[in-house]
Amino acid sequence: MKNLTVAAILFFAILSLIIYLQINLSKKENKWLGLILPMMSFFLSLIEVFNIVITEDMKTLQIFSTIIGTFLINNISTLILLAIYWTQREKIRIKNEINKMNIKDL
Repeated sequence: MKNLTVAAILFFAILSLIIYLQINLSKKENKWLGLILPMMSFFLSLIEVFNIVITEDMKTLQIFSTIIGTFLINNISTLILLAIYWTQREKIRIKNEINKMNIKDL
């Protein structure tokens, strides 16, 4: 039970660190920095798909569903990271528009 608790705490600490890093990278002026973690997550999901073992007794539908399922499940983190990125970039865009309006008002 103690090992499970330590593993859970470690998991949530790493997850929190990744989310914090994604938020900070997305807030940077350079928009490409915020896409580093989503791209890494996407490429890791592709590696998972390419590591699927296909045996001779698998039918075409089984192969297809295994590949699609693996790809979709592994890209949940990619979608979450992209949602964080889009949210932060939208905040920056709105702030820039407000600054432009304030400059025009002067």
